[in-house]
Amino acid sequence: MLISSVRATMAEPPSQQQRHIVIVGGGIIGCTTAYFLTRHPLFNPSLHKITIIEAQSIASGASGKAGGLLALWAYPACIVPLSFKLHAELAKEHNGAERWGYRTLHVGSIRAKGKVYGSDVKGEEKGGGEEWQKLPKTKNRGKTLASIPKDLDWFDQDCIKGYSEMGTPETTAQVHPYLFTTSIFQLAAEAGVQITYGSVTAIDSFDNGVKGVTYEEKETRHIKTLPASDVVLAAGPWTSHVFPEAPIDAIRAHSVVIKADVSPWAVFTEIDLPRDFGRKLEAGEKKRRHALNVNPEMYARPDGTVYACGEGDTDVPLPRTSNLVVCDDDRCQDIIDYISSISTPLRTGDVLIKQACYLPHLSSGGGPLIGETGIKGLWMASGHTCWGIQNSCATGKLMSEFIFEGEAKSARIETLDPRRFLQGA
Repeated sequence: MLISSVRATMAEPPSQQQRHIVIVGGGIIGCTTAYFLTRHPLFNPSLHKITIIEAQSIASGASGKAGGLLALWAYPACIVPLSFKLHAELAKEHNGAERWGYRTLHVGSIRAKGKVYGSDVKGEEKGGGEEWQKLPKTKNRGKTLASIPKDLDWFDQDCIKGYSEMGTPETTAQVHPYLFTTSIFQLAAEAGVQITYGSVTAIDSFDNGVKGVTYEEKETRHIKTLPASDVVLAAGPWTSHVFPEAPIDAIRAHSVVIKADVSPWAVFTEIDLPRDFGRKLEAGEKKRRHALNVNPEMYARPDGTVYACGEGDTDVPLPRTSNLVVCDDDRCQDIIDYISSISTPLRTGDVLIKQACYLPHLSSGGGPLIGETGIKGLWMASGHTCWGIQNSCATGKLMSEFIFEGEAKSARIETLDPRRFLQGA
């Protein structure tokens, strides 16, 4: 009798308690977190409810507009191998090659001299042109080779000045980010994950513990509350809007998608532009200024298109929601002009998409931040920079371990502990 009484008063282990896990953000980090929570051995759908709360739509931000490159030479090294491996496993389990364009591929870096083509790419010197602001993916340039690989045949040979290998099919792969994110969400939803559309305005807490979130419903704009035992901050660059203490900033990135059925390569570039490169208005006055050296990236996709992205900028502050992101047509045209200066297939291909998004990054550099915040039940999974798609699987897996087991089991990520970066932690 005494033993039974003691057992009755003992607290149940967290995995056996009723829990409502609310994930703030319907991008790739929120969706992989939801997916891996439902795949965790301790997940019990009769006890554990999971809800994604998303301001607009699944993959409406960078997760739907990124390049989708996966690489063992990405960063941070503590989670990259795990995530790269999980990507391959997910693709095998769920037919990722068909569902979200998963494939391995070669990656190279090209040094080239751009040319001016056509009357719409007329001259203007650099003058006071802006310096190219690289997105930080090009730290892994290999040894320069004497010639370009034969199957990398979509660049004008007389423009190429040098080539170096950055990755092979053993170390590099790709996905279509929008298809990957929406597919992972669908798989999570099939396992019971629910979605609510609204913008979170506050994290509700009591006695230093989370009790829910307050949000503005998308359709009605009514203010509502959603009770929660756990809240995961996975809102990318909007994380600091939801939780002001988060040291997450935003940088805008533009990209284009061009119809061009070319060999499967991802290509980083260093393009020297001629001094007479650039566009003028019909009246002849200068319209755009350009740096003399630019570094666009290009990823050939299985669907017969090439994704190309340009430099980051902070000209326009992060808007309240992803549907308000401003796409600068001139910046998109710059990308088209730059890659057209060294590639005939890209110069003659139809431009299908011009777009912009915001990438999250830590104010102090590094990141992402994955784990506890110091407030009971409040977790952070944000600040993934330009490697968000690559590191999404490891983040989701690790978050499922934090929530159900209290600690990360699959990787050592002490350096990514949010409490090291939050004020007062």
